[in-house]
Amino acid sequence: MMNYKEALDKLEKHTRFGINLGMQRINSLLGIFNNPQEQMPVIHIGGTNGKGSTLAMIASILKEAGYKVGAYTSPHLISYRERFAINGEYISEEMFAHLLEEIFGALEKVQQETGEYPTEFEILTALAFLYFAREKVDILLLEVGMGGDMDSTNVVKNPLLSLITNVSIEHTKYLGNTLPEIAQRKSGIIKKGCPVITACNEEETLKVIREKAKDLQAQLIEVNRQASWEIKGDLSEGKIFKGQAFEGQIISVRTPHNIYEDVFLPLLGHHQAVNAVCAIMAVETLKELGWIINHSTIVKGLAVAKWSGRLEIVSTKPLVVLDGAHNPAGLEALSKWLKRKRQQVGRVILVIGMLDDKDTSLVSEFLEPLIDMVIVTRPNSNRAKNWIGLQDRFSSKRIRLEVIEDLAEALKRAMNEARPNDMILITGSLYLIGSVKELFQ
Repeated sequence: MMNYKEALDKLEKHTRFGINLGMQRINSLLGIFNNPQEQMPVIHIGGTNGKGSTLAMIASILKEAGYKVGAYTSPHLISYRERFAINGEYISEEMFAHLLEEIFGALEKVQQETGEYPTEFEILTALAFLYFAREKVDILLLEVGMGGDMDSTNVVKNPLLSLITNVSIEHTKYLGNTLPEIAQRKSGIIKKGCPVITACNEEETLKVIREKAKDLQAQLIEVNRQASWEIKGDLSEGKIFKGQAFEGQIISVRTPHNIYEDVFLPLLGHHQAVNAVCAIMAVETLKELGWIINHSTIVKGLAVAKWSGRLEIVSTKPLVVLDGAHNPAGLEALSKWLKRKRQQVGRVILVIGMLDDKDTSLVSEFLEPLIDMVIVTRPNSNRAKNWIGLQDRFSSKRIRLEVIEDLAEALKRAMNEARPNDMILITGSLYLIGSVKELFQ
């Protein structure tokens, strides 16, 4: 039997197959194991940004309600085990290795049936379904990897509900060059007769989702039309909410079913308020389907929700914030938060590294006016061969620019430069954020 390290080494060999969208291989692989994806209720979550945060909030609420909640997410920050969690507990190294060994034993048959080997993501998706089915979770929260219709998670035929957080330009090589094209791919997770929730607010994307839902007789719940919310205020370090010091925000939400006043949300950024409303409407939909989830459970679940690497504070003096903003929509959300936070700190030192396949065109527009110094560094990925070109996006003579390839050295330089009241903001890639978290640990 393989150990954890041996399993990882063998898994790495499958990264050479890269991204290869399609359903044949995953259907063949899961068929060998009697289709474990059909053995548990599923909420399928897609969208450009906010998938993981919304999933984390739903998971926290359902755990608070007493359910055994499986969560399959991607990518991971430090360990592959992060992708497979039950009530917040990651899969063990032993179980991970054992399930991978089972799956590796089936790959030759998949190759014979389809003419191709499964990709790494397909192997991990199969592992997720096997793990959660055998652990008999009450519900699986399933995050789409890329797009929707041709993503390997889309083997689920009858989810309890589908959720599309939003649609922005991303992965144009695979999903299309326009918002309607990308929305068409993402709406592939909508299934016949299954409710779908979306926080999309652009007419051109909503039109696609509405037509898809209508064609499939799926109830469409539009967050921006059917709910309202207000951000009552941000809580900075040292401020008191209900007797305790917190970092977070206070929101109030009104849905067609209920009113939630002064809800504490520990996830930072006003965009997380929208994700919280998505989560609330998702669990309210479950209630209509017979799941037992009361008002106080929803409030408690949101108050303890956690999602690493998204406006995550890992140090306070100086303030060090990690955020995995890696596309224009993510950078815009980050800049909105930074504008508000800018008044509470001294200088802002940006440490940034992005992958070659990410759109860096708006980096300077969103971040340059808000920073005093930038250190461009290299994420730990073979998709960051041209990392150094990011320096060309920063042109203001007001900003000090440095280029340091080694992340540990870049972080050390930022920490040495920062005064206690300064902020170090680290962003650009989740690979970068994962490496920084390891360094801090």
